[in-house]
Amino acid sequence: MVKRNSQMAFTMIELIFAIVIIAITVVSLPMMMQVNTKGMDNNLAQEAIFAASVELMQATTGYWDATSMNDIALSNYSRVINISGDCNSITKLRPGHIAQPFHRRCIEDTTITSPSNITGNSLYKTLNDLEHTSQKLYIGNASRSGYKNTNLTISLSVSVDADTNIKILTATVKDPTDNNKIVTKLSTQSANVGEPQYYKRMF
Repeated sequence: MVKRNSQMAFTMIELIFAIVIIAITVVSLPMMMQVNTKGMDNNLAQEAIFAASVELMQATTGYWDATSMNDIALSNYSRVINISGDCNSITKLRPGHIAQPFHRRCIEDTTITSPSNITGNSLYKTLNDLEHTSQKLYIGNASRSGYKNTNLTISLSVSVDADTNIKILTATVKDPTDNNKIVTKLSTQSANVGEPQYYKRMF
């Protein structure tokens, strides 16, 4: 009786399947890397939008103009500046104001016809005081997955609309490592409306 030695080997079909699987893996790797990179870019954009939103929310807490606080001795609230010259010198009301106590009022000096745009006031921060350019904004770092290793910058600009009772605030986030490409830009408006004086309830 002749004893034959059995040998283990891949069949032709098994080799073909292995080659196909390897080919699919090699072809799909660039696509997977592209999807991963796109995901990181989306994460960065979302973080930039959030940072710009926070910048605008912080900026809108400032007074419309330093002149708004000219009546600080009479009230702790900002007043409407008589830019359009439509404030009543007696009632201190302008068209659209509610003629009730503790509602919005024009400043006592109704002769003021234009905003002063005073900046650098240490006591009252105005919208113009909060304007800045190219401050560093660090989002993520190299040790965290899902974030690009880049230092973004954020700037806040303030401009006056054709209607001088409106100021436009724009927060811009840029990527200095990509030719200062704009990642996101958000805008909001702040009107010269003053603040209402809320009632103090007594029980």
